Amino acid sequence: MKDPNNPCLFCNVKKSGCAHENELAYASYDSYPVSEHHCLIIPKRHIKDYFDLSNDELIACNDLLKIVKKEITNKDPLVKGFNLGTNIGIVSGQSILHCHFHLIPRREGDVDNPQGGVRSVIPDKQHYKRNN
Repeated sequence: MKDPNNPCLFCNVKKSGCAHENELAYASYDSYPVSEHHCLIIPKRHIKDYFDLSNDELIACNDLLKIVKKEITNKDPLVKGFNLGTNIGIVSGQSILHCHFHLIPRREGDVDNPQGGVRSVIPDKQHYKRNN
């Protein structure tokens, strides 16, 4: 299996694919989508994770997130929500060691019980009961 970190897959915009871009970041539809229209937002500068982003890069990524979100909801009216996340470090599941954000469209009924959303990264913590 080819190592996506050597050379870094996300440093090659042409190889990753580009749906949208600005000066500091680009958007690419995920090769292994969790749901239809799952998109990645990737800073162009090779940095490890979110905490290495400059403020300008963060704004550039945010601008693309908004563009892609609007594009997805225009393409697919069944999209009623999104999960937005980033993995930071190998122990969190980061497999390509170049900062990137996942924008995952969600549709009603795509899972039996969506309660907890991103908490499902640790399955036993996804579903919880409120004490109040």
